[in-house]
Amino acid sequence: MSERINFKHLHYFWAVAHAGGVTRAAEQLGVSAQTVSGQISRLEQSLERTLFRQQGRQLVLTEAGHVTLRYADQIFMLGEELQETLEDAQLDKTIRLAAGISDVLPKAIALKLLEPALRLDAKVRLQCGEGDFDELLADLTRHRLDVVLADRPMAAGGSQPFQSWLLMRCPVMIAGAAELWRRYAEGFPASLNQAPMLLPSRHHVLRSQLDQWFEERRIKPDIVAEFDDGALLDAFGRQGFGLFPSTAPSAGDANAPQALGEVDGVWEHYYAIANRRRLQHPGVQAMLQATIDAAL
Repeated sequence: MSERINFKHLHYFWAVAHAGGVTRAAEQLGVSAQTVSGQISRLEQSLERTLFRQQGRQLVLTEAGHVTLRYADQIFMLGEELQETLEDAQLDKTIRLAAGISDVLPKAIALKLLEPALRLDAKVRLQCGEGDFDELLADLTRHRLDVVLADRPMAAGGSQPFQSWLLMRCPVMIAGAAELWRRYAEGFPASLNQAPMLLPSRHHVLRSQLDQWFEERRIKPDIVAEFDDGALLDAFGRQGFGLFPSTAPSAGDANAPQALGEVDGVWEHYYAIANRRRLQHPGVQAMLQATIDAAL
């Protein structure tokens, strides 16, 4: 590829891909179909790739076209966000915090960890995204995020530009809906042997701790389901499909899940990960200071 991408050409490609054809895209753009076709041809020449192929009377994307469209969607979405942001009259007085939330983190925990940033005296605009731990770290590397909240710290070693802080740790309990609680609460934890159990999937840090805890006590639960998403696990548990690990079972409602007992020695740990150069971000500082204050 010898030329830089011309974003005007890319915009014409993007319009055709979403409109489903050159003629419709030309009508939407207010130009002639020949102009649109010419712009796309120039883009294909600069990329040295064919982006569309004819299939009967329709244009369909090639594999290179699908890849280009994914990037174009992101580029023009960011352009719209930029325009919206610059139109904000309070822009110079607004603190923006981009936080990545690991998909295994309970939503209630994420809210509690972010709350100090939202209580700053200044106006804060929070942007939250959820994803896989490694994907979030990649976004942190690209400076798309100010902080990542996760159930694990960064791996030690190397010359990492990141630093991890333990913000919270919570004891883990085994909880169950009312019927299961009545059936298995007595004799805990031995009563868990062959009991129906909902567990986090094996890539979750908590899973290895639970497996070890069961093994040490020679408990073999009946694993009904495994979940990547902690919120989904919790939802199934509340519907009574099995007992489940929880850091905050409900109280006061006789029909809500209740704790059978604590998984002694097993804790959920929640970390903030940030680039050392981003530590001056007021939102990140507020989150870290809240942890220090709570420990005093």
